[in-house]
Amino acid sequence: MSTPQKIGLFFGSFNPIHIGHMIIANIMAENADLHKVWFVVSPQNPFKPSKGLLHEFDRYDMVKAAIADHYKLEASDVEFNLPKPSYTIHTLAYLTEKFPGKEFKVIIGEDNLENFTKWKNHEEILNQFGLYVYPRPHVTNSELKRHHHVKMIEAPLLDISATYIRNCIKSNKSIRYLVPEPVEQMIRLKDFYR
Repeated sequence: MSTPQKIGLFFGSFNPIHIGHMIIANIMAENADLHKVWFVVSPQNPFKPSKGLLHEFDRYDMVKAAIADHYKLEASDVEFNLPKPSYTIHTLAYLTEKFPGKEFKVIIGEDNLENFTKWKNHEEILNQFGLYVYPRPHVTNSELKRHHHVKMIEAPLLDISATYIRNCIKSNKSIRYLVPEPVEQMIRLKDFYR
């Protein structure tokens, strides 16, 4: 029996995808024990209002453009067809059934550990799937860091926000080096976030 492929699921609205996301995904794909990292584009986060959120297909297209040349990174639109709002546990259940040969891990930022116990069926996510956590600046220490299904992954502390990038676009400031070049071109071409 072959060992199942470990897939890290990086959930987010990616509004837009930026180099912070890219660096984290690449570190998870290259330095952790994951075969691949899937960017799971969320149609709507239960904890975030959807105002100012670019259409899911546009955000998905930007993710695809950003990672086109990296064989260990993939874009996933799995949540587009699942009931909204998207709960991680439902997505995990669906993916586990659809891909029995894969083992899924949830990638989250350390800042999400604090509220992780508020997630729907968080204990099930923790015990059945496990978390791969990347460090974030300005976080309070969480008890969960010591949980045997939580794996802390060493990565640079990145504090790049999509909000900052959207504000730059609105005020006609450069976003060069903040987003991958193909993403910058798409934003300019399609006049996103103006």
